[in-house]
Amino acid sequence: MEDGGKAAAELVEFIAKGIVSEPGDVKVKPCDGGELLELETNAGDRGRVIGRQGRIAKSMRAILSASNSGSNSRLEIVD
Repeated sequence: MEDGGKAAAELVEFIAKGIVSEPGDVKVKPCDGGELLELETNAGDRGRVIGRQGRIAKSMRAILSASNSGSNSRLEIVD
C-alpha cells in the first residue's frame, strides 16, 4: 500500500471515531492497494456512520475524494 492509501485510511478513521460512541471499535481496512477502504464499526454505531438517508456516508466520501491522499479511493461501510 502506498502512503496515499495509508493517509486516506487514517483520515477516514479519524472522522469515524469522532462520530461513533465506541471509537475503539472503528477499523479501516485498505484493500486493492488502497483503492478501496472498508470501514468497520460496532453494530450499534453503524447507523451513526451512515446517517439519515446516507448523508454522513456521502459527506465522508466527499471529504475523502477532495483530499490529496484519498482522491483515488472508494469508501465502503461493511457489516
